[in-house]
Amino acid sequence: MKGRYLVLAGIIISLMVNCTKPYTPSVITKAPSYLVVEGVINTGSNDSTVIRLSRTVPLTAGAGITPEQGAIITIQSDNNQTYALHDAGNGIYMSDDLNLDNTHKYRLNINTSDGKNYVSDYLASVSTPPIDSIGFTIKSNGLQIYANTHDPNNNTHYYRWDYTETWQFHSKYFSYYISNGTDMVPRDPSQFIYQCWGNSISNDIILGSSAKLTQDVIYQNPITFIQSTSEKIETRYSILLKQYALSAAGYNYFEQLRQNTEELGGIFDPQPTQLTGNVHCTTDATIPAIGYVTAGTIQQKRIYIDNSELPKTDAWLTAYPYNCGQDTALYYNPKTKLNEVAEFLIPLPPALLATQGWFGNPPAMNPIGYLYSDPECVDCTLRGTVVKPSFWK
Repeated sequence: MKGRYLVLAGIIISLMVNCTKPYTPSVITKAPSYLVVEGVINTGSNDSTVIRLSRTVPLTAGAGITPEQGAIITIQSDNNQTYALHDAGNGIYMSDDLNLDNTHKYRLNINTSDGKNYVSDYLASVSTPPIDSIGFTIKSNGLQIYANTHDPNNNTHYYRWDYTETWQFHSKYFSYYISNGTDMVPRDPSQFIYQCWGNSISNDIILGSSAKLTQDVIYQNPITFIQSTSEKIETRYSILLKQYALSAAGYNYFEQLRQNTEELGGIFDPQPTQLTGNVHCTTDATIPAIGYVTAGTIQQKRIYIDNSELPKTDAWLTAYPYNCGQDTALYYNPKTKLNEVAEFLIPLPPALLATQGWFGNPPAMNPIGYLYSDPECVDCTLRGTVVKPSFWK
């Protein structure tokens, strides 16, 4: 009897699964393309104003950021002064170091290439307190980087951070030889592709608030986590952290945005909410714009973390992003009668890269062949640059 119930239950579940059809509403597949505005009007003197413009895309598009090209953006003050931003490409618009008067209010004026005009609300400049320190704690599986700050005047309470991280790393194998199209020759030091620098920018919304505390202090606010096996901490890592003070309205906007983008998916997660920003289309009031522009000073701080500061255990060994191994190519393979060097390593552009010379046993005066591997395991420039950053210490 019990077996029959199990069979019947299986049939019911099968029918339920087979009768399920995906439902994709037209609002998802045919979503309009709204303007997205991101950035801070920097009223200080330590950085330029950077504004990013992009467009929303349907959930089914499978695309990342769609930059808004060819816009004209100015900063307008409440005393009728204007400051132009130049188009830096890829939807990025930048100003010079303006050092604006923080006793005035400012807004963005945006004219897009489709003839629409958008403006932000006028914004009072918010003074951002300095970053006290950036530190890290060692966890069992990586580094937790955090920030400390405080406002002795007890006026700020709401904070946002973003960052740029840079790291020094190297490829799995050192390449001592290179093809000149005719034969293999030793690499000149200017042709070395073993040590590089990589970089990335933050994508998460990082917020902190002291509004419920008696003192305006932020202690060890999490910034980012780096896995113990990451290439980022293989040699030396640096993070440039930027800190922004927010109004309560700005903080609430970014908190809703964070919940909508990072905490959805489960039945107990926050439900999506409509975001009401401070950018408006003056050409057509029915067209919404996405984004919340802030104005104020920006504080920043950089730290370095050396690999020597980290644990020396197997759990902290770098895991290369590729399955790397080496093989041997001979000028003359006695078994196959082939010149493997000519076939595998000399043709340009190279599909494989030589690492070391193979001198035989007993050793010959000149290489009788070469060890080689895939470019991903030899050429660090596929993931970074050999040019040392100007700020690197």
